[in-house]
Amino acid sequence: MKKVLIISAIGVLVTACATNPFTGKSTMALVPDSEIFPSAFQQYGQFLAENKVISGTKDAQRVENVGTKIKVAAERWLTANGKPTYLVNYQWEYKLVDSKEVNAWCMPGGKIVVYTGILPIMKDDAGMAAVMGHEVAHALANHGQQRMSAGMLQQLGGVGVAVATGNKSPETQQMIMQAYGVGSQVGGMLPFSRNHESEADMIGLTLMAIAGYNPDNAVLIWERMSALAGGSAPPEIMSTHPSNETRIASLKALLPQAKAEAAKFGVTSFK
Repeated sequence: MKKVLIISAIGVLVTACATNPFTGKSTMALVPDSEIFPSAFQQYGQFLAENKVISGTKDAQRVENVGTKIKVAAERWLTANGKPTYLVNYQWEYKLVDSKEVNAWCMPGGKIVVYTGILPIMKDDAGMAAVMGHEVAHALANHGQQRMSAGMLQQLGGVGVAVATGNKSPETQQMIMQAYGVGSQVGGMLPFSRNHESEADMIGLTLMAIAGYNPDNAVLIWERMSALAGGSAPPEIMSTHPSNETRIASLKALLPQAKAEAAKFGVTSFK
């Protein structure tokens, strides 16, 4: 039984990987886009039906305009890098939703929501491009697909631990399972998530720069986010996101790369 489980897990990993053009990395793809996208589109529609979508305002139009420019930047980059059909199944939407929550998100397949609560942090179009570039990057890098795949493997690992400890006492087995749960979360899932955030920062900087927005604004956004959070953030090792300090330092280091990439597309000055 143990050997069968291990062999099956290895087989899954070998056959269910895909190379993402934005990162160049081979990533887990246990659940195909053909399943993820329709589910995401349905959930997005349900969310919009259950929340107050703002339309016809200047801010709503800004969300649409900036989002479209970020999408076009992604299309330009993909075409230049030999992947012109990568976004063929994406169905882009950009909605402003009334909420005090300081947040924005993008579901797989290009479904974007910006909450009104984050507008003061964005301040202007360049700030909005920084936030939306980051969120769109999550969708372009298939981070949702990877999180689902990692969760499946975490569950598979739990089954393996349960099988391997089946001859132990119930108390010992419970202790080992709890240790696995904590270890796989702190040592696996959380670093995995933090890496996704760093990837989205990198891709987002490039997209906003190609779209003509000054990537320096991404640093300003996170400085304002850090000031808003104060000292309330959890330790980085226990968080799904890098600390604000880590993030700001990484963004500053990535700025020359983002501007150099934009220059390849003839963008050398920013708004």
